[in-house]
Amino acid sequence: MSRVLVLYDSKTGNVANMARHVAEGAALISNTEVRCKSLEEAAASDVIWCDGIAVGSPTNMGLLSWKMKRFWDETMGPHWMQVDGKIACAFSSAGGWGGGMELACQSILTVLINFGFLVFGVTDYASKMTTLHYGAVAAKEPRAEEVQEACRILGRRLAEWTAVYVDGRKEEHPSNKMSTRMKPGG
Repeated sequence: MSRVLVLYDSKTGNVANMARHVAEGAALISNTEVRCKSLEEAAASDVIWCDGIAVGSPTNMGLLSWKMKRFWDETMGPHWMQVDGKIACAFSSAGGWGGGMELACQSILTVLINFGFLVFGVTDYASKMTTLHYGAVAAKEPRAEEVQEACRILGRRLAEWTAVYVDGRKEEHPSNKMSTRMKPGG
């Protein structure tokens, strides 16, 4: 059984909504246990427990939130070598398009790389104009179906990678599902 943690910080509730969609996507893969926790609920033991983690944060001037950074600095710092080699991805929401969400995802991924997480991007399109190469992003609340779908795709891909690389379930490899994936431009 694969274990996926969706860890998020949410100031307005928008990232919390994204987190629920990410968790829904992860739950689509059989034999995957999913925990969805805010920073206030989470402990180092949750991160140590998981095989894969999706980390979500509000965009703060193009970066992850100070609360998310503090969690990794203070809560996870003492557990540095206990998470090496786990699989990770990112998601973020900002006040509007062009608000730096992809930069925030990159800053999250940078923190995770420093802890030894194996991070990934997603080549799938959630719609004709919605990609998630750096992670799932939203402007404000994720109301649009294509943004919700991007979050679900991110969670599903995280669960697929943990199923393949942690549990050895090669049938869950994304390339085995190519016919159901949306191609660029349509």
